[in-house]
Amino acid sequence: MFNKIAVVGGGHVGATVAQRIAEKDLARTVVLIDIVEGVAEGKALDQWESGPIEGFDARVIGSQGYAEAAGAELFVVTAGIARKPGMSRDDLVKTNAGIVRSVAEAIKEAAPNAIVIIVSNPLDVMCAVAKEATGFPRERVIGMAGVLDTARYRAFLAEALDVSVEDIQAMVLGGHGDTMVPLVSYTTVSGIPVTQLLDAERLAAIVSRTRQGGAEIVKHLKTGSAYYAPSAAAVQMVEAIVKDKKRVLPCAAWLTGEYGLHDVYCGVPCKLGRNGLEAILEVELSEEEQTALHQSAEAVRGTMATV
Repeated sequence: MFNKIAVVGGGHVGATVAQRIAEKDLARTVVLIDIVEGVAEGKALDQWESGPIEGFDARVIGSQGYAEAAGAELFVVTAGIARKPGMSRDDLVKTNAGIVRSVAEAIKEAAPNAIVIIVSNPLDVMCAVAKEATGFPRERVIGMAGVLDTARYRAFLAEALDVSVEDIQAMVLGGHGDTMVPLVSYTTVSGIPVTQLLDAERLAAIVSRTRQGGAEIVKHLKTGSAYYAPSAAAVQMVEAIVKDKKRVLPCAAWLTGEYGLHDVYCGVPCKLGRNGLEAILEVELSEEEQTALHQSAEAVRGTMATV
């Protein structure tokens, strides 16, 4: 258990992240921060009052500033505007870059030794903004993307095969967007290669739906974007770090030569533990997957150039 974890952004994603962290007793104190007066305070108080029912002792505190978050070991950043129908994640870049830069500077002042998990979109670019603004090493600035994308991929596969999601082993790499790279060659069902169970056309349709998973939800909601699955994905990363679990999860990491990529954030298999990003695992990719990963990284780099 950490002493203090802070969540920046009191919207649907941030508030649900804070609630999940409290319910899992991952920190003694959970601080929810939002610039809108009363939003974080009200949601935090409501969450804390559910403790006697849900059986957690974490103290949830709401704040407009960062004083209460001083010394926090970990921050989850969800701040920024959400997508609306017809918008891509990249459409958010200029507005959210300013927001994330301001947040990152505040984190650096309040908790210079913290680990930072970025959820704000466009995610890979926002990771780069946060890393630059904080000056933190890559081990302490990582992005939640692949965990969410992989969850969607696994859910769609489980539905298509009529099997439990627990039996689907899979991983989605690359940037968090239309160029993400589900690794079909590493996808199995209790060890059985998925290519033996689904034909190429059905797999291609599932890969396409995975890439459009966020947009599909935005289209339904019309005035917002996904938050249940994104919050669960972020908290899986938090739990891996807090409990030093050494989980291997697909996360956005700053690459310095891995997979032949340099100076860019991109989703790769990461080992997460008490020190944050503890290792990047390089796995053998097919030629098609390697090409797709590099194309995805270049798409991220192109968006980075606009910031």
